[in-house]
Amino acid sequence: MAVIPKRTKYRNVHRLPYDGKAKGNTKLSFGDYGLMALEGAWITDRQIEAARVAMTRYMKRGGKVWINIFPHLSLTKKPLETRQGKGKGSHDAWVAVVKEGKIMFEIGEVSEEVAREALRLAMHKLPIKCKFVKKEESGDSND
Repeated sequence: MAVIPKRTKYRNVHRLPYDGKAKGNTKLSFGDYGLMALEGAWITDRQIEAARVAMTRYMKRGGKVWINIFPHLSLTKKPLETRQGKGKGSHDAWVAVVKEGKIMFEIGEVSEEVAREALRLAMHKLPIKCKFVKKEESGDSND
């Protein structure tokens, strides 16, 4: 099941940077436990789906999973051994731009041990360093 946008008017967009810190979605908003990115990267639709499958399989379809990232950015690639020019190249992959500090996945309605192991399995499917966060420690209480 590919996670891609339903409609796009202009597919060949400029590549967006993933350096810097995330502006939004840095605190848990739905679940009790989450997976926070410790560095920036482009996460492909296949990596997101692999992480989701790993989490739901471990939880045996119990609990609830929220995915807070969506692959809106289309990456293009020109074929190998092609001369320069003739346009930008055809669509290659859909990616989500993830910056440092962003909560990518959230889990609720399960125990902490189950959530910790499910998110650990999801971490191994992603190309970046991540951190397990709980509802209490995810944000400042001075807000």
